[in-house]
Amino acid sequence: MTHADRPPEQPPISVMAGVLAYLVPGLGHIVQGRTGKGLMFMGILLGMFLLGQAMGNWQNVYMPAVEERENNNVVLKPLASVYNRWHFAGQFWIGAAAWPAIWQFYQMPMPSEEQSEFWHRFQRPQTWDDEQRQTQFLTNSDKSPDLGWVYTVVAGMLNILVIYDAVMGPAFLAAPHREEESGQGAAKPQPAGTEGAAS
Repeated sequence: MTHADRPPEQPPISVMAGVLAYLVPGLGHIVQGRTGKGLMFMGILLGMFLLGQAMGNWQNVYMPAVEERENNNVVLKPLASVYNRWHFAGQFWIGAAAWPAIWQFYQMPMPSEEQSEFWHRFQRPQTWDDEQRQTQFLTNSDKSPDLGWVYTVVAGMLNILVIYDAVMGPAFLAAPHREEESGQGAAKPQPAGTEGAAS
């Protein structure tokens, strides 16, 4: 069987590329050498996610605060939080771009409102004041905020397909071109009139 008759090789499954594609959409493809495809995914999905947040006044990606008291200790309930706001189950798959919501949910250190109001409220669970501000924003807006959270969820869900594509790799590996197979290829034709010429 010559090299040309062989079926193309299947690429190996790459879990690491899938992890990178989860962290940043398209990063797994870039590491695999599929740079154009990776940059396209990165630009489209992250652009859609950020646009959706901007349309929602940067207040539509968050985990609501759900907690219980056990032995005078406050215990946070992340699964109950996602159950109460299922949007984040889709937004989560955009990767690191949605992690500030988890950081805020666990009340990790953030800039104070005096230092930076934007970063203080970025993907933060809505307090009563936030809800009043957001209600006023929604009242004075058109349907853009509603469409915004849809964009963020769709971007996260589409990245699941991107992760799968990165894990499975390209459909086929490019086979190197060789003129002869193991030195047993056909002899090259001689130019006309050179038969029998002295070497």
